[in-house]
This record gives sequence, structure tokens and C-alpha cells, in this order.
Amino acid sequence: MRGFKSLIVLAVVLAGLAAYIYFVESKKPEETAAAAGPKVFSVKTDAIDEITVKSAGGDRTTLKKLGGAWQITAPVATPADEAEVSGIVTNLATVDIVRTVDQNATDLSQFGLAEPRVEIEFKETGGKSAQRLLVGDKTATSGDLYARLPSDKKVFLIAGSYDATFNRSTFDLRQKSVLTFERDKVDRVIVEAGGAPVELSRAAGEWKLARPIQAPADYGTVEGLIGRVQSAQMKAITAPDATDLKPYGLDKPAASVTFGLGSSRATLHIGGKADAGTVYARDASRPMVFTVDSTLLDDVKKPADQLRRKDLFEFRAFNATSLQITRGTETLIFEKTRGQGKDATDVWRQAKPAAKDVDAAAFDAFLTKLTNQRAQSFVETGGKMKTGLEAPALVVAVRFDDGKREEKVTFGRAGVDVYAAMAGQPGAAKLDATEFDDVVKAIEAIK
Repeated sequence: MRGFKSLIVLAVVLAGLAAYIYFVESKKPEETAAAAGPKVFSVKTDAIDEITVKSAGGDRTTLKKLGGAWQITAPVATPADEAEVSGIVTNLATVDIVRTVDQNATDLSQFGLAEPRVEIEFKETGGKSAQRLLVGDKTATSGDLYARLPSDKKVFLIAGSYDATFNRSTFDLRQKSVLTFERDKVDRVIVEAGGAPVELSRAAGEWKLARPIQAPADYGTVEGLIGRVQSAQMKAITAPDATDLKPYGLDKPAASVTFGLGSSRATLHIGGKADAGTVYARDASRPMVFTVDSTLLDDVKKPADQLRRKDLFEFRAFNATSLQITRGTETLIFEKTRGQGKDATDVWRQAKPAAKDVDAAAFDAFLTKLTNQRAQSFVETGGKMKTGLEAPALVVAVRFDDGKREEKVTFGRAGVDVYAAMAGQPGAAKLDATEFDDVVKAIEAIK
């Protein structure tokens, strides 16, 4: 019985709440313009060249299009986030009236328009007078936004999704790149993170490690590092004009990355921990201290081995011209013969120890397995380090690019581990033993 009474009380409360919402909404004037879709403004996107945004948080930001790019002119002078501004401009030109709720509103407070939460003012090219959109509260039922124009007493609704576009703070609207540079002009990268500096240089489109070792670098990894920094965004501005860097750990940065662009440089310093998941950072050319995602520090602090090229061979099947395989006292030499006539294909033949044809499919499978060999990690050779390279299990020498270039890789076994040394490069690469065994089996298949 008691449970039944509780159920009745709950039903009465819910009914009362529903009645209250209905009563409040019904007291607001009903729709007077049934047709949805009329535009709030008659303006073209590319005609807008000045905007002032007052956000719900109280920020008032003025932006102007200067030289084809948007700039914040107040309260600070700084480049704007083009995507953010484009969103505002595009939506000003397309925002439409969902419905009119009052043609002649006298009490604006019920709509949150006595003191609008958000205001957007814009001017068009040619000196036309400014136009403004005032945005108030959301409706209790549909989540649309009450809005009006200053010159009209009519209150109408616009879609609630516009709140995310128009309600933008100064920080939201500013360019938040942590470091600005022209990526295609980067020809040097220097990373300092406590240990020996890591330096990379680019020549003829190829990245190479210059310090602490000299070796080919992995193009994708280096380009990924550059792209990661270039795309990194500020999370928040901590100190617009910092004079003491010690509180942020930037007097002795945890990491610094410098990009050389010919005769100019761009440097990012990363300091101590800030809020959860962020660290302090600064562009060396600006006094501002800001926060960035802490994963940026991890991405920047890559040791040289992680930036080193992992592929043992640079050649590929299509550009190889000759190949020599040495196993113990056995040496096999293969040469590619150019096909003759229209649509003829190149053919691999064994030249030594005896001239003969080889199975094309088996040889292609061998080349694929060989060129797929990659370093899992790198080790220093010499001392007590056992690599088996002093008594090689396999030596492969390849000529490619019409015989103009050559690569030589020596493979060794130490117990269950397999290592490889590339001619002209320091240390040795540790390989996947199973994949190396597949190469050995593929050699047997072409003999």
C-alpha cells in the first residue's frame, strides 16, 4: 500500500513538472510565421571583412581581414584562426529563422535578450553600416536559440547548433599554432633533450642523421616529427608576457626542437608539467608561455635510433640490376637482362657459379622478402656484444639505379638472434629471426 502511495506521489510530481514546462513555454507568443527558412541576413560570405564577437564569457574580440587573411585587432593584435573565423562568416551568411516567436516583444528578459549572451557584429566591404545578431537563451524544449536584431522588436529562433559557432572567446578565435614555419623549407632539425643533441639534415630530398651518429634517417618518421610540431596547438595561454621562465621549467627546458630554414630558425622550448595532461611551452621568438598536450614532449624526445632508417635496403626489385649472395664459401651472382622488343619484360638470370635461367616467381618472392628486412632496434658493436657478424651467416651486395649505386649488408647469428650491419653505417640492426629465416629459405628456392 505504501508503495502504491509513493507511485501516486511520483506521478503527481511528474505531471506538475510537465505542466510547468508547458505553461512557461505556452505563455511565450506562438509562431506567427509558419514558413521556416528565411535568412536572417542578406549578405555574401566574401563580402564580410570585419567582425566583433562578444562571447557568453564576456570576451569581446574584433577581427579584420587584412591582406586576405583574418587578424585579431582587439583586445590583442595577433593572427586569427582561419577555420574558426570562416565558420562564423559562413554561418552569418546562411543562418536562417527556424520560426518567429514574437513579432513585437516587450519583455526581452524571458528570452535572455535583455542582456544577450552572445553578440555578433559584422561589416561588409565598402563601408556599409554594421549589422548585429543578438543571441539569448536556449528554449526549454527544442534547444533552439532565441535571437533578435537590434533594429527590430521581433524575436525568432535559430538552430541551437549556432551557439558552438558564434559563442567564441578571444582564445578560440586566435591562431593557436605553437610554432609557425614553412614546412617545405625545413632543411635541418636539432632536438636537445638532456642527452647528446640529435641533429638531422636534408639534402636532395633525403633526411640523414648528422649527430650523434651519421646514418640515413627514416623519411616518414622525420617528416612526422616536423608535422607533429607544426600542427601542435596551444591548450591555454598561461603568461602573455613572461619575464621569469623558471616557474614554468623553461629556464632549463626539458626539450627544445629547432627547425633550420636556410638562414633562419624557429625554436620551440618545452618545460615542466602544468595541469593534467599538459606541459608548459614557448616559442623562442615570443615572450608568451602557453600549455600544450604533454604527448608533444614524448614525440619530440625521440632518440636517434627511432629516427634512423629501419629498412636495411634502399633498392627495390624494379631498379636492381645485379645481386651477389655469399654464404660461407658459396657465392651466387644474379644479373638482370633487359627485355628486347615491344612490351618485353626484364629477366633475372644466374651468372655464377653457372649461367642459367631462374624461376621468375621464386626470384621475385626472394627479392620481396629481402627488401622487407627491417631493423627492430639498433645496437653498438664491439666489446662484449655478440652479433655473429665476425663470421657472417650471409652477405648480400646489390647494384641498382642502372648500376650507379651499391648497397652491402652483412648478416650474423648470435644464438637465436639475428643482426645486420650496413656498409658505411655505425652499429648493427637487430632483426626478426623468423623473417630472416624466410630469406634463407627463399635463396634455397632459387638455387
